[in-house]
Amino acid sequence: MNGLLAELGKRLAERWLSLLVLPGALFLAVLLAGASLGHGHWYVIAALPGRLDRRTGTLTGSTANLLVLLLAFLLAAAACGVVAQALGSLLERLWLAADWPGWPVPTHRLVRRRIARRRGRYDRWRDRVGRARAAQHLDGADPDAAALEVAVARHRLHRVADDRPDRPTWTGDRLRGVESRLRENLGVDVTVVWPHLWLHVPDPTRAEVTAAREAMARAATLTGWGLLYVCVAAVWWPGTLIPLVVTATGWVRFRAATDAYATLVEAATRLHCRDLALQLGMGRGGPLTRETGTALTAYLAEGTPPTPDLRLPLPQ
Repeated sequence: MNGLLAELGKRLAERWLSLLVLPGALFLAVLLAGASLGHGHWYVIAALPGRLDRRTGTLTGSTANLLVLLLAFLLAAAACGVVAQALGSLLERLWLAADWPGWPVPTHRLVRRRIARRRGRYDRWRDRVGRARAAQHLDGADPDAAALEVAVARHRLHRVADDRPDRPTWTGDRLRGVESRLRENLGVDVTVVWPHLWLHVPDPTRAEVTAAREAMARAATLTGWGLLYVCVAAVWWPGTLIPLVVTATGWVRFRAATDAYATLVEAATRLHCRDLALQLGMGRGGPLTRETGTALTAYLAEGTPPTPDLRLPLPQ
């Protein structure tokens, strides 16, 4: 037991160091360096070590002072890491926008405008896809050029949304599209079925889905760090490039991670939902039907028993 606790404490310390302290220490170092240079002498980087030595010399006159300064620096770095994670969680909630009707009322008008603009873009590119497909069948049309036009239009349509937008962001509609397709095609409400399915799927599937979800969280936290680096830009104007690059990188990674997570959730549901239904005593052999999916959702949500024709026959 002592060995287990020691190993657990070691892993927690490693995660605390890698996720909070090290990025926070880098942020504080850049912030202190930028504050020491300032806007007026932003280019005098060679004089930076001497300035820092003079400012810290009075604080490190003894070993005790040095230890206190080091401890304060580590705690400040960890606090910056906590703030970055909190900002990342807030950004993740904004980007997914699953609960936007519950946001403050003054934001509703802005969100509806955003959704209306995205719907307009979606309708235009959907019509473009339809015209490009129709052009493929015209006499004298170049097959290669027509196929390229269809591929470009479909790509631009996907960049807007997979389905007609109902949320203000692409990432939010990407996850909502999974819910809509599973409900329409299989009768499965993934928000109801997923907790039960998660306990049923094999470990490799869980590992893949967990990795994709953690990638989303890391990307959101990276963007939170980008917002924190605005403080560096406030005291040292060349540091403006840092939050721009870090924030853009975090957003691109979050978008890619959300796409991968949505794909894995849909794939896991389609692959294993039938086995879950069979384990609960409903359905038949073959692919999962919409009737079985609807019965499974009703059973898991409200405890409604399946109709007799969907129940598995009792073993003889």
